[in-house]
Amino acid sequence: MKRDPLARKGLTGRLPHAWRQPLAVIGGVIAIAWLVVALAAPVLAPHDPLAQDLPRLAAPGPGHWFGTDQLGRDILSRVMHGARVSIPLTLMLVALSVLVGGLLGACAGYFGRWVDETIMRVADLVFAFPTVILAMVVAAALGASLTNAVLAVLVVAWPAYARVTRGLVLGVREREFVLSGRLLGFSAWRSLRVDVLPNVTGPVLVLATLDIGTALLLLSGLSFLGLGAKPPSPEWGAMVASGVEVFDSWWVATFPGLAILTVVLAFNFLGDTLRDALDPRTARAIKERAL
Repeated sequence: MKRDPLARKGLTGRLPHAWRQPLAVIGGVIAIAWLVVALAAPVLAPHDPLAQDLPRLAAPGPGHWFGTDQLGRDILSRVMHGARVSIPLTLMLVALSVLVGGLLGACAGYFGRWVDETIMRVADLVFAFPTVILAMVVAAALGASLTNAVLAVLVVAWPAYARVTRGLVLGVREREFVLSGRLLGFSAWRSLRVDVLPNVTGPVLVLATLDIGTALLLLSGLSFLGLGAKPPSPEWGAMVASGVEVFDSWWVATFPGLAILTVVLAFNFLGDTLRDALDPRTARAIKERAL
């Protein structure tokens, strides 16, 4: 039997095999790098992201490695500071979607009857509209701002978590350990919290990780359309939109677009890896292939 070269003492050897795959490593490195940039942007950025003291539309080169925009602002600094806007808002948006959709879906699946019908029909109503169009309508109705863009994406994002959680709860609520708890006098809320939710968190967590990229694209798309961040905020979607005005200066839109691309790819890789790690059959197959 061939020995896994990574199966040695130390941190790497203790990692599950799914997390040692190349895509998992790449996704983890990119995600950690962007989180570091978001936290340390004021220290790492070479210029003030709002300062307009550089040559306008200067091509990438020494002193401004990503070039400058039409107002003489350093694009590298703006991309770094944009990570402090886009990434935290995206993570907060996904967390809120999981909280709202997961709670409503758990109630629908556990209590059933009119609770299930009411929540699921509202979710079906949201699903009846194209996601981007509905988000645009909600954002336009609330007014153009980042806060309202987050609320607009939340409106279209929670039904997916509600439907997945409901299906998982329906499969768990009739299990022996749940019924035993109810016979022992557990209240519905205690049974839901202690017995049901811990057994459905894995798939929901996988969906949330995969959904980070989608949420970032939606949030950036609203800013691109003028329904999110307002100038001079260094938000990636708004930066791509400003690059459309000077399309011949390719660097203005390319670098913030690449920032969105790398974050989306990183969390997609992590979501796929998390799904493989939580699926016993897939995890076993990966382990056998590595040995």
